[in-house]
Amino acid sequence: MRRLFRDLLVITALFVAPLSVNAAEIVTVDAPEGVEAWLSEEHTIPMIAVSIAIPAGSAYDPTDLPGVASMMSSLLNEGAGDLDDNAFKEALETYAIRLGFGTGTDYLVVTLSTLTENADEAFRLMALALHAPRFDAEPIERVRAQTLAGLQQDQEDPSTIAAKAWATAYFGTHPYAHDGSGTFDSVAAISAADIRSFAETHLVRGGAKIAVAGDIDAGQLGVYLEQVFGPMPVGNVEPVAAPTAFGAPGTEVIDMAIPQPAVIFGLDGPMRASPDFIPTYVANYIFGGGGFSSRLMDEVREKRGLTYGISTGLQDLRSAALIQGSVQSERTRVQTALEVTKAEMTRFATEGVTEMELADAKTYLTGSFPLGLDSNSKIAGALNGFQRAGLGPEYVSERNSLIEAVTLEKVNEVARTYYNPDELVIVIAGTPAPAEEAPDDDAGVSQEAPAAP
Repeated sequence: MRRLFRDLLVITALFVAPLSVNAAEIVTVDAPEGVEAWLSEEHTIPMIAVSIAIPAGSAYDPTDLPGVASMMSSLLNEGAGDLDDNAFKEALETYAIRLGFGTGTDYLVVTLSTLTENADEAFRLMALALHAPRFDAEPIERVRAQTLAGLQQDQEDPSTIAAKAWATAYFGTHPYAHDGSGTFDSVAAISAADIRSFAETHLVRGGAKIAVAGDIDAGQLGVYLEQVFGPMPVGNVEPVAAPTAFGAPGTEVIDMAIPQPAVIFGLDGPMRASPDFIPTYVANYIFGGGGFSSRLMDEVREKRGLTYGISTGLQDLRSAALIQGSVQSERTRVQTALEVTKAEMTRFATEGVTEMELADAKTYLTGSFPLGLDSNSKIAGALNGFQRAGLGPEYVSERNSLIEAVTLEKVNEVARTYYNPDELVIVIAGTPAPAEEAPDDDAGVSQEAPAAP
């Protein structure tokens, strides 16, 4: 019964909103050399959330063994120190601790949620996982089998196929083209020694970033930071080199006999440190990032019924930046959806946006920001994302004013600079059919997509 109560309290704490966050509440905390640490202290709920980023993502995989970083992260909570996989998981369950590891392109991301009363055990187990992962044979083979099964499923999912092929088409041989899950051959070949070697060289202090939110003060957090990071090698993992060239614009079709091909399209965008980033973020909301408020949804879905959804977004990696979009449409209409997208991109770049569109975008982007900071877990995750982007803790209070300061002239400037359909790299997973083969219905709308209201 006590464990059930703890579990319910953890779940409640994850979703109940703490007090609003502002820059005065976000402080930097002294940490071991090489570690950047922020704290948002909030004592309303007896719960602590942690998000850590360590430069150990898939971009650092050995060239001939993609998937090592992913396998390592999957094994970090499969036993550590004197605890085998079952004992480690039982310890987490006993104390209602949520500890997760996930691999992105640049970073290994560690998340921790715990009740305050169990913080000692939570940080001890997290430290053990990072310092002394076991990488035992049975968990390795289990994770290997799961990974291979996932790769098999990926071969049947057009959206995943398109995304992987787009990365290869755009980044070529650069590490950002790596499939984070690896390949059938590489996953089969990865050994325990390969995983241990990667952990030894990448689970280091240098470049580690940690954000903590909740029922803890800076003094106690400093003690935990020393416990987690103090024993780790100082080390330093440099960002991967910036790409020197990108894929040539054009369209690649991967033939698949499916009713609805999936499309990934994208082109170069501004880096996070660029003065163009915030204006482009606002512009992208208007163009393709604002859901039903965006031009693409209006033109491609609402007016023509070519898809259930289409969107674009900015991706800021450590060494590259993209504007990338996706759409899925019935095979006789996918080419039309792309042509409409290109035409709208041309209009966006040449005619710009209106004062009303800009005002609406600012209202939404500033008003929705606090909703991303309404729980300790969301706060820790958001702050860690800001850290990875190279921002300071003051960004939380400055962010909305930066958006409000974006002018119509600047939005239209970045629209001209970055939204050029002639630069698009496009991958279609699925075989399009000629548009003239489309069903001749009265509404002119595919039966696979909703009609415009």
